[in-house]
Formats: sequence, C-alpha cells, structure tokens
Amino acid sequence: MTLRSVFTRRAFAGCALALAALAAHAEAPKPWPTAKPITWIVGFVPGGSVDVLTRAVARVVADRIGQSIVVDNRPGASGALALQYAARAGSDGYTLVTVPGPVLHAQRQPEIGRELAAVALLSQGPIVFVGAAAGTPPQLKDLIAAMKKEPDRWNFASSGTGTGQHLAGELFNTMAGTRMVHVPYKGGGQAVTDVVGGQVSLGMLGVTPVLAQIKAGKLRAYAVTTPFRIPSLPDVPTMAEAGLKGYDATQFFVAAVPAGTDAAVVGKLHAAIAAALTTPEVKAALEAAGQLPGSLSPAQTQDFVVQSLSKFNALAHRSNITLQ
Repeated sequence: MTLRSVFTRRAFAGCALALAALAAHAEAPKPWPTAKPITWIVGFVPGGSVDVLTRAVARVVADRIGQSIVVDNRPGASGALALQYAARAGSDGYTLVTVPGPVLHAQRQPEIGRELAAVALLSQGPIVFVGAAAGTPPQLKDLIAAMKKEPDRWNFASSGTGTGQHLAGELFNTMAGTRMVHVPYKGGGQAVTDVVGGQVSLGMLGVTPVLAQIKAGKLRAYAVTTPFRIPSLPDVPTMAEAGLKGYDATQFFVAAVPAGTDAAVVGKLHAAIAAALTTPEVKAALEAAGQLPGSLSPAQTQDFVVQSLSKFNALAHRSNITLQ
C-alpha cells in the first residue's frame, strides 16, 4: 500500500466522521420551550365559550411548561381568519389555535389533518336552544307548533355562519319540519343581548354566554343539543327528551398546531393540556360551559374531527345550507 493511499483513506475517514457529526448536530432536537412566548389563537370575540375555556386551559399549561402563553383573539368569518393565521404561523411549536367544531365554510379553509395537526380534544358538550322568557311558548313542543303555524316569523341567532350553532339550528329545522331563518353574529355576547331584547326570536348558543341570563329568568332554555343533560343546567332537557328523538349536535373544541410541528413538542403540549383538564380551575370552566373534558390522543382527536365534519357536510348538502 502506498503512502498516498494511506493518506487518502485517512482523509476519507475523517470527512465521513465530520459529516456524521454535522448530521447528528443538525438532527438534534432544539430545546422547547425557550424564552419565546407561545401564542394561542381564538377565532371569536372574548367572553364566549371557546374564549373562556381556552384562557382557563392556557393559564394552567403555561404554569406546567414554564412558558408564557398569550391568547390572541382574531374573530371573523366564523373562525376562518384564525385558522388561516395559525396555518401560516410556522411549525416551531410556538403557535396553538383552538378549533371549534363542527364548523363548515363555503371555501376550503385550513383544517385538522391538512394544514393543522390535532394536539388534544379539549372538550365536548352542548349548545343551548333559547328564547326570550317573555313572548315565547313555554315548552319545545309548543314552540314547534307555533313555528309551524307562523313559519315566517321565527329566526335564530348563532355565533357565525357554518358554526356548530348554525348547524344545530339547521338540524333542528330538518328534524322538526320548521324553517327558522339563521342570523349570524361574530360571537355569543351580542347574540345573547339581541335574543333577550327580542331583536332575534331564538338562539342556538354556547352555555357560557347564556347561563347567567337563564338563571336570571331572562332567557327560556328549551333544550340542550347533546344526548345528555349538563350539571350547570340540570333541569333543561335534551332535544330527545323534549320530543325530538334522535337529535344530536355535539359541539367540541380542539387544540391544534400548524402541520409539521415536531412530534415531541405535540406530545409535551398534549400531556400539559391533559393535565390541565383535571385541575379545579379548568374543571370549573368546563362545568360552567356544560362541557365534558376530552381524553383522546392526538391521532384519535383527528379521527373524531374528521367523522364529525363528514356528518355535518352531509347535512349541509341535503339541506342546501348557504355557507360563507
């Protein structure tokens, strides 16, 4: 063997070791979280169910991971603006978004399983079907009879076109044989005010914004949209109990991140959120919203969302629902 070949082999070996070291360094996961604050986006105005629950969970998660979390409200287009912002934010683990569901849009928006990845099912629970205490029939069966007698008189408020609340109202129309007209709002707060004041006949709204008005006797609660009653409104029947057999419009909230976020970061966020859902602070927020805590893995959460959207896409097609 010549001296030249020995040097060549040694040089090659040295280069290989150097390249291996560089590759190992490049593939080493970056520390997370660092001093950079995390932004948690909410696509609706402050004060509604999705905002209140997100803030409660975010406070506990921030304490557990030792990093500040800023909740950023970006209302508009039934939550689509928030989804678009989150999808563009980058997959470095410093952006979360609460995805309420089911929500449908006329134009395809960023969704879980495509531009977004599920982290955890925060909760699932009912929407409440309400009317002003003054001037509305006392029970659901009486209301349905009045709506069939004067079909053009009735409308209902929701937190936006294509939201779970809108879809719950359209499912009601389909199953009850009524034709309420949908009146979309950017959030639950103003919608509740207008239902109490009689500007809108009825409302399909989240528990959080209507609870105080129901307890004050200003709103009449006809039914919850889930197959189960909720502790914060124990005397309010389910739609099935009130006479609409087979009705189920369960609302859910999912924490998601931009697609491509490192699996280890997703796992840490999932663990922190799962722990947060067991704390007294978050349990109180869940109970007030009539929500049950989620217990699904990220993969199971994604499957849950896909199945729910499939059900309500079929409803929208059958009922010719106009989306935006």
